[in-house]
Amino acid sequence: MTGNVNVEAGMKEQKKRRRLKVAHPERCIGCLGCMFACSRTRTGTVSLQNSAIKVQTQGGIEGDFRVVACRGCNDAPCARACPVGALEQRPDGRVVFHKDLCTGCGSCEKACLVGAITMGKDAKPIKCIHCGACVAFCPHDVLRLEEVPA
Repeated sequence: MTGNVNVEAGMKEQKKRRRLKVAHPERCIGCLGCMFACSRTRTGTVSLQNSAIKVQTQGGIEGDFRVVACRGCNDAPCARACPVGALEQRPDGRVVFHKDLCTGCGSCEKACLVGAITMGKDAKPIKCIHCGACVAFCPHDVLRLEEVPA
C-alpha cells in the first residue's frame, strides 16, 4: 500500500449532542407520564415538583396543554446569568449543572426565556439534562430526542 490512506478513517467523527424537542405539542393529552418519568430518573422519586419538564394547561380545564422543556439554547441565558458558574455551557453546547457551586440565587430561573428552569425544595435549579427518559413515556410521541452538531 502506498501513502494513500483513507483520510476519513483518520478523522474523528463529529461529536453530536442530544436535545429534547417538543415535536408535536398538539398531541399532548396531559397524562403527565413525561413528568413522572423525569422525576423518577432525576431524583428517584415520583413527584411532579421534581420534574424538569412541565405540562401546563392553557385556557383552563378544557384548554390545550403546553409542554415546557429546555430548548438547549446555543448561547444559554441560564448559564450566562449564573454569577458563580454553577451552570456551565460547554464547548459542545451542553449546559452542565455543578450543584456544589450553586448558591440558590435563582438567577438562572429568571433568565430562562421559556420558563424551563424551576427552583427545587433545596433551592437548587431543576434543569433538563436531555437524557430522553420522558420521551419513552410519552404515549403520543409529543417529545423527541434529536441529535444536533456540537
